[in-house]
Amino acid sequence: MPDEKIGVVIKYFGKIGVAAITLTDGPLKVGDILHITGHTTDLHFTVDSIQVEHESVPDAAQGTDVGIKVPDKVRDHDQVFRVIDEEGSVSV
Repeated sequence: MPDEKIGVVIKYFGKIGVAAITLTDGPLKVGDILHITGHTTDLHFTVDSIQVEHESVPDAAQGTDVGIKVPDKVRDHDQVFRVIDEEGSVSV
């Protein structure tokens, strides 16, 4: 499956397992499948919730800073991609 870059990790909060991500190249919504990759990071998971300014939201636009729960440690500057299926639509 191809991936579409949507952002970059700006901070990881290890005690609560949350990544702060800046959506530099695209929007994000609950249900999207993400691929976060970096020097030592390679995660695939489905977004269960998104927070903007400590408020839960169903989606977020490009240019927004969001917080999402991640299943494992990520690092600053890791790249965030949305997984796209073979037909070119976003996987849900």
